[in-house]
This record gives sequence, structure tokens and C-alpha cells, in this order.
Amino acid sequence: MPRKKAQKAEPAKPLNPMQEIILDKVVINIGVGQAGERLNKAVKVLEMLTGHKPVLTVSKKTYREFNVRKGLTIGAKVTLRDEDASTFLDKAFYAKMYKFPSYSVDKQGNAYFGVSDYTEFKGMKYDPEIGIFGMDVAIILKRKGGYRNARRKIKQESLPSRLIIKKDDTLEFLKANYKVEVVN
Repeated sequence: MPRKKAQKAEPAKPLNPMQEIILDKVVINIGVGQAGERLNKAVKVLEMLTGHKPVLTVSKKTYREFNVRKGLTIGAKVTLRDEDASTFLDKAFYAKMYKFPSYSVDKQGNAYFGVSDYTEFKGMKYDPEIGIFGMDVAIILKRKGGYRNARRKIKQESLPSRLIIKKDDTLEFLKANYKVEVVN
């Protein structure tokens, strides 16, 4: 009997398109801790980096140690979506030299990191009038078909485990889309 040739292993099944991980939004936050001139400078920095008008953030509690009372304007943030979010992430990872710590991913698969100075971004120069401002960057990911189930009003259910984004999924997404080196 003639022998059959060894067949090549078939590639793994493609992922269901509704389970594909996509970038939902990127939130950039600068916490100043006080209203006034410093807050106005933080707003100016966010406008220069993103091209969008920031929203002022308000404290939710009173902290006597920091002289912060409830309702005081203490920071500014910008939420970016779609192409703006992706473009900003390219700039932010450039500022971090394309290194990302693996411990910066939470249980829901969202990633967080900080940039210590806005002058680390490509094309940004130090302005003595503004000073030095660092910022926090939050990357929120989702699956294409995953949020509807958890956010609907009627018959709301928790997401099945196959739709929950895990830490490894987030790190693989960042490696594949932004060429980030994961550091332990």
C-alpha cells in the first residue's frame, strides 16, 4: 500500500469577529490638586497634546490633609476615541520608549501608565511659562460584541468568561498593534 504524505498542520481557527479586541477609548488625566493658574496650564498642555478641549474634574470628597474640599476643581481630563485615541497612543508609547510594565494591567484588561513630563512627547519643547506636567494615561479595551450584554437595561447579565479580556489578551493586543515591549 502506498504511504500517504504527511499533511501540514492547519492553522488555528480564526477568532470569532465579535470576540476581536478593539480599542474603546483612551483617557488622559492631569491631576493638579488645586484650581487657579496651575490648572489653566494643565488644560493648555492637554490641548497641545490632544487637540481636544479638556473637561475639568471635581473632587468627590474632602481631604483636609491636602486642603481639598468636596466640589473643588482639581484636574483636567480628555477622552479620545477611534483614530484620535490610536494616534495619541503612538505618541505616548514613543514617550515611554515603547516599553510597558506588565503589572499595569487590571483584572478587566484595561492598561494604565504615566508619562512624567509632556516634553517627552515627540515635537514638544519645554515652555518656561507652563512648567513641568506629568499625566496618567488609561487604555480601555473591549471586545466588538462584548459590552452590549452587560450594559443593557432589560435582562442584564454578566459577561461570559470567553468575552472577558484578560491580562495576557491586553498585553498581546499592545504588542501586536503598537509594537510595545512588555517589561516585567
